[in-house]
Amino acid sequence: MPTIADRIHLRFHPIALLQLAVLCLLLLGLTWPSYATTRSQAPVDQELRSWLVEAVNQADSFEDRFDAEVWLVDMSARISRYVKDDQERLHILRSAHREAKRAGLPIDLVMGVIHTESLFQRFAISVVGAQGLMQVMPFWKNEIGRPEDNLTDIDTNLRYGCTILSYYLERSKGNLSEALARYNGSYGKMKYPNKVYAAQNRYLD
Repeated sequence: MPTIADRIHLRFHPIALLQLAVLCLLLLGLTWPSYATTRSQAPVDQELRSWLVEAVNQADSFEDRFDAEVWLVDMSARISRYVKDDQERLHILRSAHREAKRAGLPIDLVMGVIHTESLFQRFAISVVGAQGLMQVMPFWKNEIGRPEDNLTDIDTNLRYGCTILSYYLERSKGNLSEALARYNGSYGKMKYPNKVYAAQNRYLD
């Protein structure tokens, strides 16, 4: 699966440079708890369970680079209508960028899933109890021995969600539509994948 390495090219004028400086200052104040989540189908997939156990115990290895900062400026403007608080918005974006890279997923795909699942609302809860940005089912916490994990925590939710989506993509032998349908619990149907693809287009470089 592809990793994220595309550089974003922008022409900066003084106002844009000022905005970038403010955003970078905000980023310096952010901290990164270490874990993350999704929805699944019964019975519990033991291989997926092992993937989650490994993922939540990995150390945070995200490295800041200038191209990532430029990406943050661009994406911050795109989701500002959904997340009004500057620090929360940047926290979501930086964590999504890190977890997408760790899981080997295109960042625009992860953004499309978040948009479809919760519209970037970290406290979103579905009618079936799925929680957070990527709408993870709470039973996964007990399955991997972490009942104390908070699925409305930005980093925790994105770690779980990206890990599960990556697992389903491998299980589907690279068939993204199938992987997305499995993630949503609607295997064999295209409604959910098509919604994600439409949302994904909003976040292409």
